[in-house]
Amino acid sequence: MNDNLKLKLSLLPDEPGVYRYRNREGTIIYVGKAKNLKRRVNSYFNREHPSVRTNLLVRNIFDLEYTVVNTEEEALDLENALIKEYQPRYNVLLKDDKSYPWICVSGDLYPRVYITRDARAKGDKYYGPYPRAEVAKVLIDTIRQIYPLRTCRLNVSRETIEEDKHRLCLQYHIHRCEGCCKGLVTAEQYGQYISEIRQILNGDTHQLMELLMRQMQQLASELRFEEAEVVKRRYKLLEHVRRRSVIVSPTIHNIDVFGLLRDEDAAWVNFMHMRGGAVVQSLTLEYRLSTRDESDAEIMSMAIAEVHQRFADTYLRDHVTEVMVNVMPDVDFAGLTFIIPQRGDKKKLLDIAIKNATQKRTDRLRMMEKLNPEQRTMRTLTTMQRDLRLLVLPRHVECFDNSNISGSSPVASCVVFRNAKPSKKEYRHFNIKTVQGSDDFASMREVIGRRYSRLVQEGQELPQLLIVDGGKGQVTSAIEALNEVGLHDQITVVGIAKRLNEVFFPGDSVPLYIDKNSETLHVIQRLRDEAHRFAISFHRKQRSKGQVHSALDDVPGIGPKTRTLLLKHFKSLKRIREANEQDLAEIVGPIKAHKLIIALKDENHQATEPIEK
Repeated sequence: MNDNLKLKLSLLPDEPGVYRYRNREGTIIYVGKAKNLKRRVNSYFNREHPSVRTNLLVRNIFDLEYTVVNTEEEALDLENALIKEYQPRYNVLLKDDKSYPWICVSGDLYPRVYITRDARAKGDKYYGPYPRAEVAKVLIDTIRQIYPLRTCRLNVSRETIEEDKHRLCLQYHIHRCEGCCKGLVTAEQYGQYISEIRQILNGDTHQLMELLMRQMQQLASELRFEEAEVVKRRYKLLEHVRRRSVIVSPTIHNIDVFGLLRDEDAAWVNFMHMRGGAVVQSLTLEYRLSTRDESDAEIMSMAIAEVHQRFADTYLRDHVTEVMVNVMPDVDFAGLTFIIPQRGDKKKLLDIAIKNATQKRTDRLRMMEKLNPEQRTMRTLTTMQRDLRLLVLPRHVECFDNSNISGSSPVASCVVFRNAKPSKKEYRHFNIKTVQGSDDFASMREVIGRRYSRLVQEGQELPQLLIVDGGKGQVTSAIEALNEVGLHDQITVVGIAKRLNEVFFPGDSVPLYIDKNSETLHVIQRLRDEAHRFAISFHRKQRSKGQVHSALDDVPGIGPKTRTLLLKHFKSLKRIREANEQDLAEIVGPIKAHKLIIALKDENHQATEPIEK
């Protein structure tokens, strides 16, 4: 693999989509779909394949492109369209002209409703395609159970009815057709059936699903569970039908889509071209902005002109006249009409274009971070400096948290981040020494005072930012502790509350709410969570020691070996207390057993598991 391909593989997203492999000449040699692009594409390169054809494919891959979609089914639709468009050398499936099934409503006087794979006849209306033929079949069967539709291929017209050319078939006699060939049902009444069917095929399956639900409940109440299971399966398939794919839509023909996304110094425009209701071309353009004077409209105009130049042959062949955009260009292009869709399939398709532009931006940032890791660090630190109103970059940050249970075994932790990353060798534990009971504010004051008085005495580096787990009270306690050490104006202090992630500043009663997607909040939350984890683990260790020590280690004559022997035999402290002197004597001897009985007589250390802070 070349370096560019390796870099692209490392940046693939965990999203559904379609990937395209190109050889050295730039020809597309394979198109594939994936539920997870990262896992699927990397699977080609991390092992030797049993298939010779696959190994040949991998050896010829020089470049990689991909398009992100919303669902695996949309990926399947797009894969089908691209294979038919490019006929890649290494694709076997879908390479022939066989396509997915459509449901056709014919344009006859009495329209037929049937499944077809050839959606070409003029005057007919097509719905689909359906990636699973089973879904289309169930939909047709269910519709025919509800509506008395004709299934014959006879040429039924007003002339044939008047001339009485056809005779009634079995479908009429079993009440599945109302005798269209004889004119026993009017075209207007039959047209009402078709109107409702069109509504269902357009995705409004609510009434049909309600009917199936009632049938399923009726069958279940009559204990006809096997029949109810069949209806239930139809219901689930109709639910599947409601999630229609916009990657292939029969209502969208020969249309272009441009989705623009902009940052401070760059812009990305994703282009997709629809032909025959399917996306057959996709490209994302990137523009580096020298100044901020370029408007979104100007960037969109440049992108459209660039695409026209690259795909001139496509425009001559497909006669594109309509373009969907999220920003109107500032140039009039001859023969093109621009629209900004607000709803429906066109809006969903525009959203996919914007999603691909967003993914391209993410890939670019990640690629730059891989090539220059310090760049991401600087961006994160600069963002934190701006959001928290710091005078310097917070390269050294410390966070404190307390932990106790109703005042017992009070401890605290200090975690250290350098350049927005944990520095675990500098983490510190503290046993609370001067505070009695559960006093969070006093505990915070003691720990911070001890920490920074020692740093001052030893002449060590001080942090630029101090974070405490809590609100205004904890921040005030931290400020008081720093004042006692003489550092009140050298370290910035903020607090983060657990409930809504509010950030509190000294002397400000109104908290700051940082954007939940901000890197600043992510770093602060990680600091807070790491400090909490470190404090809890130390508290559990201290509490565990305290529970065993108070009951056994204070008994004269009971050493570590005897204590281990007792716990190994009786399994728990509770069973040791419940044992009689004779049982204890069998393990440790009569003298030690007597001492244990006397020492534990007045003990009331019933072991419980309290809730941790």
